Amino acid sequence: KIVADVYIHTAACLHCLALEEPTVIKKYLLKVAVLFDKLRKVEGQVSSDEDLKLTEHTKALIDYENSNKALDKARLKSKDVELAEAHQQECCPKSEQLSKSAKEEVINFKPKRVAAFRKILIEMSELEIKHARNNDSLLQSCIDLFKNN
Repeated sequence: KIVADVYIHTAACLHCLALEEPTVIKKYLLKVAVLFDKLRKVEGQVSSDEDLKLTEHTKALIDYENSNKALDKARLKSKDVELAEAHQQECCPKSEQLSKSAKEEVINFKPKRVAAFRKILIEMSELEIKHARNNDSLLQSCIDLFKNN
């Protein structure tokens, strides 16, 4: 969520800066501001999804820990042991399955983030190259104008 908040601020600053700049740079800054706004939306969604997964995982772990405690208490009191064992066996697979899923997600997370960052960096670089070519043409025109005068 912090990354998404930073993207909001960056997009707003670029937009404000674009309003103060000449037309060639203005277009570039506005496009980059839009890019950061899109990134903010993606990061916000990723953050929400991660929060939901973490909440579900935490809840499953807490349920499993509580069922273990309840089982221990039931065994100490020799009361409702079968019920406590059944509840513990019910909570255990869900907790283990979520832990396995979380491990897989951590392993898969890095390549996906690197690929997304690479794609965005390529798009931004292509945009910079395009605008650099436009600026080069503009500068060459200015140089020619000065040489002719």
